[in-house]
Amino acid sequence: MDINNITAVYFVGAGGIGMSALIRYFLSKGKKVAGYDKTPSGLTEQLNYEGAVIHYEDNVDLIPDDFTDPAKTLVVYTPAVPEAHSELCYFRGNGFEVMKRARVLGEITNCNRGLCVAGTHGKTTTSSMIAHLLKQSHVDCNAFLGGILKNYDSNLMLSAKSDLTVIEADEFDRSFHWLKPYMAVITAADPDHLDIYGTPEAYRESFEHFTSLIRPDGCLIMKQGINVTPRLQEGVKLYTYTGELSIVNCQLSISKVPDFYAENVRIGNGEIFFDFVGPDVRIPDIQLGVPVKVNIENGVAAIALAWLNGATPEEIKHGMATFAGPRRRFDFHLKKDNIVLIDDYAHHPAELKASILSVKELYAGRKVTGIFQPHLYTRTRDFAADFAASLSLLDELILLDIYPAREEPIPGVTSQIIFDAVTIPGKRLIRKEELLDVVSAEAGRLDVVLMLGAGNIELLVEPVKQILDKKE
Repeated sequence: MDINNITAVYFVGAGGIGMSALIRYFLSKGKKVAGYDKTPSGLTEQLNYEGAVIHYEDNVDLIPDDFTDPAKTLVVYTPAVPEAHSELCYFRGNGFEVMKRARVLGEITNCNRGLCVAGTHGKTTTSSMIAHLLKQSHVDCNAFLGGILKNYDSNLMLSAKSDLTVIEADEFDRSFHWLKPYMAVITAADPDHLDIYGTPEAYRESFEHFTSLIRPDGCLIMKQGINVTPRLQEGVKLYTYTGELSIVNCQLSISKVPDFYAENVRIGNGEIFFDFVGPDVRIPDIQLGVPVKVNIENGVAAIALAWLNGATPEEIKHGMATFAGPRRRFDFHLKKDNIVLIDDYAHHPAELKASILSVKELYAGRKVTGIFQPHLYTRTRDFAADFAASLSLLDELILLDIYPAREEPIPGVTSQIIFDAVTIPGKRLIRKEELLDVVSAEAGRLDVVLMLGAGNIELLVEPVKQILDKKE
């Protein structure tokens, strides 16, 4: 099916962040759009306002008449939806073209020059930075992002003049294998999604296969030291990057110093500045719009890609300083002298470690309290010890019960197995429903509060903010 010739697109799992970008894309092309999601959210309400028709009951009778012609309707689904979903079964059993979200994204973008950002963590922030740097420069771009970028209040950007398309390349279910990157970034390859891949080796192999898809006229920008051996086609250039260039790196032979890095990093008064260094370029005094230390590394990768695509040093400096970040990635909700509240999507042990250490450095000497909701039974089972080690970096921890998402419970797997291994004395394990009462009772002694997780903990951020904002 030629997706340009369809008149209607139906989404099964319409409320996912990646799906929502496709919904907005097809609405912009004048297509009729409808779909199903399990629960309403602020995002689905916004999509309904923009023209989509989304319902929240798995019921074939609720599919609108405009979406019942197989010759004119494309059905898009997310792997998070169960195979037994009745609407999905209806479409499959009645001759409809049914595609995974990742395949549709590949079909849309493969005729463009894709700037694809992959990685266990860091990919949403890095791809959002790239999109913002290019969008506010003379280069311009399109973008399909995995987070709502606050500068634009959207995860979709379209351009009338540029064929560069920034894509967050999702490794879940090997989705990024549908892409044909012009340039690619790999930010990390720490094992994850072992319910899909089975072993860390299979997970790493999926990234190596991803590198083989890069066009011969393109390049790969890979974080120095990650456990991936690229399989590049002839002609593809390989660059490496890091955050701040360490003393160890400086002592290495010149051939092992990364191509792109930061130096002269200055952190203080809630702000971060650094100098960007790359082949034949140095951009001094770059200010991070979202001033957390891990964003130095993300910023170096983003600047490298923007610079390779023609953004000028002046445009890059302005873009980095004005970058507001995607929602739920180091999202500051309160920034007062007596209380700070940050919300972060971190849900992998390495992400938690980076987030916690960044906040502790930014607010050195202040007490950091983490509120963490584990995401998925399988991830909790596979990485319980690593979660505990990361969470033990906090000054105190409030641990919530597991958010299951698509999964059924696993016997013996609860937040307790993380809690028991956390080494700091200031820890408590509570149900999500108890959190607001705990915060109310403890508000007077809270200082820097970091809410963490990929589940529905985000629904508690605003109520927690309202409680803390009243702190004397």
